[in-house]
Amino acid sequence: MTPHRPIVFLIDVDNTLLDNDRIREDIRCHMEREFGAYCRDRYWTIQEELFVELGYRDYLGALQRYRVEHPNEVELLSMASYLVDYPFGERLFPGALDVLRRFRGWGETVILSDGDVVFQPRKVERSGLAGAVDGRVLIYIHKEQSLDDVYRRYPADHYVLVDDKLRILTAVKQVWGERVTTVFPRQGQFARDPVVTRYPAADLTVDCIGDLLDLDLPALTAGLIPRPAEVTR
Repeated sequence: MTPHRPIVFLIDVDNTLLDNDRIREDIRCHMEREFGAYCRDRYWTIQEELFVELGYRDYLGALQRYRVEHPNEVELLSMASYLVDYPFGERLFPGALDVLRRFRGWGETVILSDGDVVFQPRKVERSGLAGAVDGRVLIYIHKEQSLDDVYRRYPADHYVLVDDKLRILTAVKQVWGERVTTVFPRQGQFARDPVVTRYPAADLTVDCIGDLLDLDLPALTAGLIPRPAEVTR
């Protein structure tokens, strides 16, 4: 039987702990420099099509589809090495690892992400995030549809979910209700998209992941930012 915990922290990766917008821009620039503007633009068009189809970014899948269209461009094979060997640890948001350490002092802390079965785990491992949570990493196709499995693996009285997508936070809140505190760091393209106005506010909104270091546990679970005198570091 999996032990029941008082609290479990569930933390997203892309644009929550890791600056995925910068990673995407680095990939775009590398592709243009090495293979030209057409390759860059066509690859990104394929990736957007896959995103609509799958609901997550499939970098290697898009590369494979591009190769099917252009089977003689063997030089593109080097792009796979660039993707899997990218220095993800250099793109962590300031304070990201400190936040994970803080959470681990309060309760079990788990990476909860969407993505493919190769690139996303590689990203989590090479960035140092997997090691920071002792390998507690869950990667689903649609994590908001896998909450029963999350609960089966990490049953808890209460959850704290940190994610840059209000759509995800809203979906989880609708299922778990008061059992979850939703935290919205306003980082990255999805957090700045006007579409966020369609969703209710999260329990707690911060400008960046590092701001969570200014919260003690009661303030965090209540969704309240404490007054300066209440801050516990």
